[in-house]
Amino acid sequence: MTSSAFGRTSTAARRRNLRHSLTRAAAIAASAAVATAGAVGTAAAAPGRTGPARPAISASVLGPNVVVFDPSMSTAEIQAKVDAIANQQITNQFGPQRYALLFKPGTYGSVADPLRVQVGFYTEVAGLGQNPDDVTINGSVDVYNQSDGTALDNFWRSLSNLHIAVTGPGGNGNSGCYANTEFWAVSQAAPMRRMDVTGNTTFMDYCTGPSYASGGFVADTSFGGATPINGSQQQFYVRNSTMGGWSNGVWNQVFSGDVGAPAQSFGTTNADGSAAAPYTTLDTTPVSREKPYLYVDDHGAYRVFVPAAQKNSKGTTWQGGQTRGRSLPLSSFYVAKPGDSIAKINSALAQGRNLLLTPGVYATNRSIDVKRADTVVLGLGLATIEPDAGNIAMTTADVPGIDVAGIIFDAGAKKSPALLRVGSNHAGRGHGNPHRSSAADPTALQDVFFRIGGAHVGRVDDGLVVNSDHTILDDIWSWRADHGQNAGDVGWTVNTADNGVVVNGDDVTATGLFAEHYQKYNVLWNGERGETIFFQNELPYDAPDQAAWSQHGEPGYPGYKVANSVRTHAAYGLGSYIYTNVNPSLHAANGLEVPNTPGVAMHDMVTISLNKAGTIDHVIDGVGAPVTPTFQGPSDVTFYSNGATS
Repeated sequence: MTSSAFGRTSTAARRRNLRHSLTRAAAIAASAAVATAGAVGTAAAAPGRTGPARPAISASVLGPNVVVFDPSMSTAEIQAKVDAIANQQITNQFGPQRYALLFKPGTYGSVADPLRVQVGFYTEVAGLGQNPDDVTINGSVDVYNQSDGTALDNFWRSLSNLHIAVTGPGGNGNSGCYANTEFWAVSQAAPMRRMDVTGNTTFMDYCTGPSYASGGFVADTSFGGATPINGSQQQFYVRNSTMGGWSNGVWNQVFSGDVGAPAQSFGTTNADGSAAAPYTTLDTTPVSREKPYLYVDDHGAYRVFVPAAQKNSKGTTWQGGQTRGRSLPLSSFYVAKPGDSIAKINSALAQGRNLLLTPGVYATNRSIDVKRADTVVLGLGLATIEPDAGNIAMTTADVPGIDVAGIIFDAGAKKSPALLRVGSNHAGRGHGNPHRSSAADPTALQDVFFRIGGAHVGRVDDGLVVNSDHTILDDIWSWRADHGQNAGDVGWTVNTADNGVVVNGDDVTATGLFAEHYQKYNVLWNGERGETIFFQNELPYDAPDQAAWSQHGEPGYPGYKVANSVRTHAAYGLGSYIYTNVNPSLHAANGLEVPNTPGVAMHDMVTISLNKAGTIDHVIDGVGAPVTPTFQGPSDVTFYSNGATS
């Protein structure tokens, strides 16, 4: 079977049960209601920019797979280049190609001649302005369903830091169904950040069926007064954004720090007795740090802006004035390219440089070591690091303010203890803990993704290990592959991995945490005062029998485990699904497990059995109805703490 067919068959078969899902007709009705660019190496300032000229670093330093457009180019030139890349990448789920498509400040396309950008795998589309409205695309930047009519495999791509004035026929065969709407039909690892969208937006491609999608992330984005269409998105997270409402929910839609979000309603009923939409809504986001981004200043120089951390924030960082933070010249970065030696990269880091990874795959035989406080490690075009010698791909020291963003960590065939280790082994709490973390200057990971298997055989003990205190995990997907380039790239004894995310540090906050298919715990939380806002999980598909997937005398492993020693923890909006297609008789005792103590409180949880394969006996700690092949759910628990549901 071909790689793309294998991927679509195994994954698209998994999530068929939808609650409150819009039909394609209803989604369309809701929408109605609501050339070779030659750009690599260009450094011309945007029209109208003033100030003394000074030498600008050429974009050619960013490598051949960073394509920089400027508004002096014709729409036809730009359209030809983006189409050529899209045609290569739309079905290229496990290939090594990586691209960043960057737009200098100015306006692109028009109502009469719109620019239509399709975004395929491993493609980043971003504006190079300091603020989103510095770059305007008249047209759309879209992701559509794959050929099977679903978006379930639409991973590993991103859209950020520009304004889309939605207009035109769309780009998928110019069907009238796609007209005048921004389509971002994605699942995991496909963030939309720091965007200003004027017009209709849908997160479901309702123009081709069956239109399934599952698991999106939006942050620091304005939809104005428009109401985005959720449609078939089973779970979805929107943080620190503005909108005119939300169309519908399926299993759990989560909002924090948003202006215009729907009211909290998970687990409640409407006046007529029907179930209310499953919305989990927090008025503010307790702690956040937006992703660093590349931009061009008024003099044509490339810089990286690093937003400041926020507490108890609401709304975007940019609509009320300039985003707070610091600006770094590109000269302060070691600009790496695939093939650079890790010794050379580590030497640059040790000398005080930051690190910019240009698009591509970086094979490593030792760890990239980030030791200096406030170091920025930024990937372009979903740059990918692969440990090939059983090494950890990247480690960070116990210092404050490190930021790692925009990177895929892809396991190699020789087992690694972890793919990314944040901080050294955590010392005993309360006994001279040497960790030099800072609540005022937290370490942050944004859009960092982990893959074990899929493109090739991969093996790890743990995907992500967080030892540092005061760390923010913002849009993390840790994925043990359920499908791959070849059938032999995945299997219970092939792409082996115990745990997806292990949190040992204290005061760690996760905003948008996705973990799937690990053979033990998808998330294991050992640290104190942790907090998670939004969690999506699938348990492993491929356990051969119950003996192979059991622990401490109970069947299966929970998707989210808070260690028995933890005294304080909070989580909001969590979902765990089971689909044991190799052995449909398998059980997991609980979707989630936590210690019974007053300081641990869990809110708005759901379990699902998919496609009549597998049983989760309870939602959490023996509480909540089972989901089974004959009752697939959802099974909801609105609140749980210290053994009680109220």
